[in-house]
Amino acid sequence: MKTNTLGNSDLTITPIGLGAWAIGGDWKFGWGAQDDDDSIAAIHRALELGINWIDTAAIYGLGHSEEVVARALREWNGARPFVFTKGGMIWDEQRNISYSLRADSVRRECEASLRRLQTEVIDLYQIHWTAEDPDETLEGWRMLAALKDEGKVRWIGVSNASVEEMEKMQQIAPITSLQPHYSLMRREVGNAQLPWCQRHGVGDAGHLNQPSVAVEHALDEFAARQLGQLLRDLLFHSLENLRRGRYEPDAFEAGAVFGLAAGDAAGDPALA
Repeated sequence: MKTNTLGNSDLTITPIGLGAWAIGGDWKFGWGAQDDDDSIAAIHRALELGINWIDTAAIYGLGHSEEVVARALREWNGARPFVFTKGGMIWDEQRNISYSLRADSVRRECEASLRRLQTEVIDLYQIHWTAEDPDETLEGWRMLAALKDEGKVRWIGVSNASVEEMEKMQQIAPITSLQPHYSLMRREVGNAQLPWCQRHGVGDAGHLNQPSVAVEHALDEFAARQLGQLLRDLLFHSLENLRRGRYEPDAFEAGAVFGLAAGDAAGDPALA
């Protein structure tokens, strides 16, 4: 499988990684109960197919996702994949969740993740969410840099951050990667964070350091074609109702106007 170098690191990773959020099971921000054996089978199958990195977080399942990942790798006979995890979200004995990037908290979290993952070093350690207090974010980032210097983590990145936050963090220590929330529905980072990452050699863990222009173009084309198809279906439905004597003015006009526009936007002939 093709690989790309992640940011300023020596990690060559596959275009698709395995996200271990759901594997954490049932917790406040979870996806419901999971069968650990099924989760381990999914991890093994992903590795068999060539995926070479797993992304988890301490908070996923309140530590359980990291434990499942560790068990899966303990039972895996092939090459060990890179393991990425995150800190900054903490919990208490009552499973109440809070946030902290204070230096002592970040250190405790990292050391707990090392124990749960049963490893001596984490390949990529990331701030999960930046703090409301900018000084606290920078305090946490300094601790990540210290953990890297100590050899407890190999590379450091951030999961969610603004350009302004990354500008300040970059002055303390190089950012290896950004893992933003990026999808067809939420594309704001394509106008700010991703261009910044390109200029500064920061990898995009969500899109594996692919040029954001190419990603944006692909998303634009896909979205336009999907929208065009949806609206052409609406137009067809409206015309069919009209033929059968069931005229729906609002639907017909919307289908006609937007169907023509979407056809042009997608580069396809418009329906008449």
